[in-house]
Amino acid sequence: MDFDRHLTSSARLSIVAALVNSDRLSFTELKARTGLADGNLHIQTKKLEEGSYLVKTKRLKNGRPVTFFSLSPEGLTAFELHIRKLQRILDARVTLPRPVSREEYQDASRVW
Repeated sequence: MDFDRHLTSSARLSIVAALVNSDRLSFTELKARTGLADGNLHIQTKKLEEGSYLVKTKRLKNGRPVTFFSLSPEGLTAFELHIRKLQRILDARVTLPRPVSREEYQDASRVW
């Protein structure tokens, strides 16, 4: 199964996931929701923006520029497709017995 290269990065996936249910988030809000450092968030949002997954806007707030991000329609479609592919993997998995812990395991041949 071929996954979208923009969404295989956990950092980029967390950015897109944070934006799915938001009209837009500021850089600071996105940083708080994803837990990414400033530099990493900057690099990853730039990659997503270059891939047309994000839309970046700048506005003045109290006389200071604030950067906002929103998910583009292409970004939302790509995210939904990525999730569907993951869901297909889960749906197709064979139900295997749960691994037995060491404490639960008893070798019947050693019981006297």
